[in-house]
Amino acid sequence: MFSTARGRKTRVKVKEESLNLGRKHRPDYWIVVICSILLAVGIIIVYAIGPALKITTNLSPSYYTSRQILAVVLSAIAFICTAVIPIQKWRYYTKWILWAAIIATALAVVLPVNPAYPAHRWVRLGSISFQSVELLKFGAVLWLTAFLTKAVKNNTISDFNKTFKPILILILITGVIIAGVQSDLGSMAVLLSMMGVMAFVAGLPIKKIMTIIGVVLVGLVIAIIIFPYRIARIEAYLHPSSSNNCQSASDYQACQALIAVGSGGMFGLGLGHSVQAYGYEPEAANDSIFAIYAETFGFVGSILLVGLFWILFNRFKRIAENLDDVYARLLVIGILTWLSVQTIINVGAMIGLLPLKGITLPFVSYGGTSIVFSAAAVGLVFQLSRYTNYQGNSLKTIKDRRISGENRLNGRRVGGSYNSDLGNSR
Repeated sequence: MFSTARGRKTRVKVKEESLNLGRKHRPDYWIVVICSILLAVGIIIVYAIGPALKITTNLSPSYYTSRQILAVVLSAIAFICTAVIPIQKWRYYTKWILWAAIIATALAVVLPVNPAYPAHRWVRLGSISFQSVELLKFGAVLWLTAFLTKAVKNNTISDFNKTFKPILILILITGVIIAGVQSDLGSMAVLLSMMGVMAFVAGLPIKKIMTIIGVVLVGLVIAIIIFPYRIARIEAYLHPSSSNNCQSASDYQACQALIAVGSGGMFGLGLGHSVQAYGYEPEAANDSIFAIYAETFGFVGSILLVGLFWILFNRFKRIAENLDDVYARLLVIGILTWLSVQTIINVGAMIGLLPLKGITLPFVSYGGTSIVFSAAAVGLVFQLSRYTNYQGNSLKTIKDRRISGENRLNGRRVGGSYNSDLGNSR
């Protein structure tokens, strides 16, 4: 009797977590094509600068290439898992994933650091290293999606204690750990952007969003003041001509990145002809890989790479606009914000539009953890692309739908085929 009752309880729980996704159809295979091209670009660049990396690191020229290929293989496995395992199960195990991310972050903080990379960002077990913040991004987007979906369904999105307060506490805790202890302001910016956009789309009142922005700005100022190197980076960004020929530590990497981008000219120096990778540009294979890519393939190649990202993110946006379920839409929006903001920060820093911040370029930069969890996130989007509803969209433009007041998610106009009355009733 006991086991029967327990089984019935479990079935009820799973039923409560089910989503109303609609009829299944052909997924968006262009997502796979574009991500595969980006991964191939990463392998090609890492392979091309292998001899340069050997000189600066005393490692085999094939060391980075082989590890990058391994990361791509693992990312393919991660993609298949998230694309095949039903989204309901990922929602059901969200808390476990978030707890795993919290434990990994705690381990990164308490475990000894590598003298070459003294920040507490990696969990190192022998020759294996794991960047905890990437798992945290994945867990955070799943948890926040479930949290905001529940708030929308229960009509508590405007409630201070049930919605606003937990989000504010989450921001403060992650800010102290990620931006403070781990000194990773770039990843914190990605997490904050993801939280802010998802909360806005879910219908969190503008006044509360402005309060969150105010808290974030105060925290940002504090995070910059207590770390002198961040002040130096801001000064170097605001006054680039005041440095002594790019010799100061605060602007050396950014300056060398601009030299790499400028050296590429219109069509680039060609594969294997990078100069900046020979010890001039720090982190040439990961954080600075866009600068090396621009040096190799020039302005035309850079535009093509940025264009690939734009097409990928535009398809994410189109999928989000045409999903009928609140949870599904918020999840795609969160992943879209995560990957697009990370791309903007990386590329913007390399071309001098943003202050330098060490963060990887999704799918392209060397780094297994980033590639694997980015691919896992894209797998979720790919799975949800099977349930989009494009019926009737060809009869109206996005502008027409917005003017008519259609397709709102609890008051937010986000386009697509979403029915607001149906969404708020879930």
